[in-house]
Amino acid sequence: MLRKTGDSGNGKDLKLVQTIAKESRSETLARLHASSDGLSSKQVTKNREEYGSNEITTKQGNSKLRFLVEAFVTPFTLILLILAIVSLCSDYLFAPKGDRDLSTVIIMLTMVLISGITSYVQNVKSSNAVNSLLKLVSVTTAAVRDSNEQEIATSQVVVGDVIRLGAGDMVPADMRLLSSKDLFCSSSSLNGESNPVEKIASKKPHIGQDNDYLNYPNILYEGTTIVSGSGLGVVFATGTDTMFGKLAHDISQNDVKNTNFDAGIKSISKLLLTMTLVIAPLVFLINGLTKGDWLNALVFAIATAVGLTPEMLPVIVTTNLVKGSIEMSKHGTIVKKMNAIQNFGSADVMCTDKTGTLTQDKVVLERHYDLNLHESKKILELSYLNSYYQTGMKNLIDKAIIEAAGDELDINEIQRDYYKIDEIPFDFSRRRMSVVMANSDHKHGEHLLVTKGAAEEMLGVSTKVEVDGQILPLTAARRDKIMAQVNEMNDDGLRIIMLGYKNNPAPVGEFSVTDENDLILCGFLAFLDPPKESAKAALARLKADGITVKILTGDNEAVTRTVGLQVGLNVDTVYSGSDLVDKSHEELAKMVEECNIFVKLSPEDKTRIINLLKENGHTVGYMGDGINDAPAMKAADVSVSVDTAVDIAKESADIILLHKDLNVLEEGVRIGRKVFGNTLKYIKITLSSNFGNILSVLLASSFLPFLPMLPLQLLILDLLYGTSCLSLPFDSMSSDYLSQPRTWSTKKLPKFMFYFGPTSSVFDIITFGMLYFVICPELVGGNFSTLAPAQKTAFIALFHTGWFIVSLWTQEMVIHALRDHRLPFIKQHATPTVTLATFGAGVIGTIIPFSFLAEPLQFGQLPLSFLWFVLVILIFYILLTTWVKHFYLKKEQFLI
Repeated sequence: MLRKTGDSGNGKDLKLVQTIAKESRSETLARLHASSDGLSSKQVTKNREEYGSNEITTKQGNSKLRFLVEAFVTPFTLILLILAIVSLCSDYLFAPKGDRDLSTVIIMLTMVLISGITSYVQNVKSSNAVNSLLKLVSVTTAAVRDSNEQEIATSQVVVGDVIRLGAGDMVPADMRLLSSKDLFCSSSSLNGESNPVEKIASKKPHIGQDNDYLNYPNILYEGTTIVSGSGLGVVFATGTDTMFGKLAHDISQNDVKNTNFDAGIKSISKLLLTMTLVIAPLVFLINGLTKGDWLNALVFAIATAVGLTPEMLPVIVTTNLVKGSIEMSKHGTIVKKMNAIQNFGSADVMCTDKTGTLTQDKVVLERHYDLNLHESKKILELSYLNSYYQTGMKNLIDKAIIEAAGDELDINEIQRDYYKIDEIPFDFSRRRMSVVMANSDHKHGEHLLVTKGAAEEMLGVSTKVEVDGQILPLTAARRDKIMAQVNEMNDDGLRIIMLGYKNNPAPVGEFSVTDENDLILCGFLAFLDPPKESAKAALARLKADGITVKILTGDNEAVTRTVGLQVGLNVDTVYSGSDLVDKSHEELAKMVEECNIFVKLSPEDKTRIINLLKENGHTVGYMGDGINDAPAMKAADVSVSVDTAVDIAKESADIILLHKDLNVLEEGVRIGRKVFGNTLKYIKITLSSNFGNILSVLLASSFLPFLPMLPLQLLILDLLYGTSCLSLPFDSMSSDYLSQPRTWSTKKLPKFMFYFGPTSSVFDIITFGMLYFVICPELVGGNFSTLAPAQKTAFIALFHTGWFIVSLWTQEMVIHALRDHRLPFIKQHATPTVTLATFGAGVIGTIIPFSFLAEPLQFGQLPLSFLWFVLVILIFYILLTTWVKHFYLKKEQFLI
């Protein structure tokens, strides 16, 4: 019996696969309590409960429990909890009965709850939004249930389901084939082999093949892609129980591309860790040596280290991504993999196929000529037989042939006269496909092989031509004439497919690629694939946005040049797949830069070009919708597909367009850049602001006879600023920013910090001086060194209050000062959401020292006139920051 959910044991699983592969079709159906008519609805429910759902679970599930743990187990909350425990001991457990006070502990625990709940709610909302978006695009499969075929999501497949498969489908679970017809599949996701292999339902593993279970001829595994043909199979393993599921479970992670942004975040983490390891001990030693209170010095040093960390970064990144995803969905763009948005925004090269993207998603058969360029009914009939009976992915060309034949021929009579007996599927190296039929009428079962394909490939396997009913040798002169005719029609913008045939090929059941020889060339199929009306304008906008569009197509040069000219692309240089052969790596790296149109490419060629562009420093996107696009999509930094694409393309894509239109793509790119910019805005502004605060703390710790701010006050300051930063995903970006791709790099981050961090420190030092030498002595009645202990306590409380208010307002204003290169509030404005959040945090922080929280937080009562001093500091701070921006941008191209 099959392994149920929760069981384990790979040896047992392998034994099961071996048994199923060797038994008969009826035995497998009996084992699974299934039938060829499919499961009943009642049995589906029962099997799902018994064997589990068709979902691969890993250790990284986005459960609410995990969100709760992540929200509360942060450096910020952990330090608050440590401080709460210290305060509980000193202020309550070990304090005299009359002096016991829990107010500080309550405040700290309240801050933990505020911080944790904010992060938790934001993450849950983001997760729910992501799940809602992903439901808009799903890979489906054809299952037979209650004797009817129905399209269901692959996650709904259960053990015992009977699944019908066709070209372009992804196998949704591990299956035993019940029937097959010319079924070729690729198992590269499991064994790395890209060449398609044929699967045959009636064939069982041969003796000695027991351990080679991935190559069993009658078994299909989840993740396998159907290249051509058709089949019917019964599911015997789903979800984590599948071979693909075991691989994913062992790795315990989803197949997520590591974006440039991810690498940048790791670099920031290393930078912060290094700074923390240097600064925290330094703060500890300075305050311990100068103040003599080593416990308070330690707690303050830890709080300082927390202040250096942008603790809201995970929440802000997630919020940015989800907000961007929702906005993109409103423009017909669904984001499948959230971390791809940054690459989408930073992409400077977009590679795409020609058909359906630049051209209309409909091909028309304009002409069906014999070799004398006369319209021929026989050519249309032969091409119809080839397109109608092939079981591979019926592309636009096949659909155009079938549609034209339906208008001009009696297709019912053709179907009566011929029946299919075999086929030789299309592949991208041969660039042709063949169907073998038998004539059921007056010729008593005569076999006929009909092949269609690209002109050069068809000429390569043909030895004869049919001209005016005569079969003649294919001489060099005739070959040259045919190519001249093809080129002439290509120059007119027509795409040419050639047709050939052979009578009485090899015996039934033995047909293969080797039979595609000694063909008789008989005619041309000329297709019109006109460009979309919107393509030229969309490409112009992408160019204005700094994106270079490169066409990577399997079509020929002449047709692609014509389309390129019509949509406004530079067609001076065109390379074909053959031009890439035998070139050095340096030559190839240069070729991909100087050329924007590549023709007659195989899937491997497309992947190679993308990898070369990436090596050259580009962030590369790829847009595709076919089986042949999947390898290139996996190689690209960000892959784009459409909702009508084949399963393997949708599965490989990071982003799905609901409309196959470059205008939608261009809009998505701009939204991606906005998300990218708002995330960088938080990182750069916060790190420079925190760096300035740390410099100020080091200076103040060195010269002040007391801590410049209490640890709890420092953490409240951090919480207020961090909470206000949650508004940044709702900020706007300037049109200048959105018009250019920005590559993420941390190399210039230290420079940004060293420019703008000390700028804020200048005003901190001015504040320290004014508070220590002017304001506090005037309010308390003398210099610090001359005061009595009670007066010193009041002096310190006033100093802490003054710097708390000034520091909070300068941190809030730096968001406005550095979000754009122009003068804030006059030349540039943040969105109302950001303005409300930053000024709101500043007002709340200013009110706290005047509220009931002042005493437990050890704040002093400053006069309201102190706010005029704060206002003056802010005005000069903004002016100085604007002046520093001017000098910074003399050497750097961008601020954010």
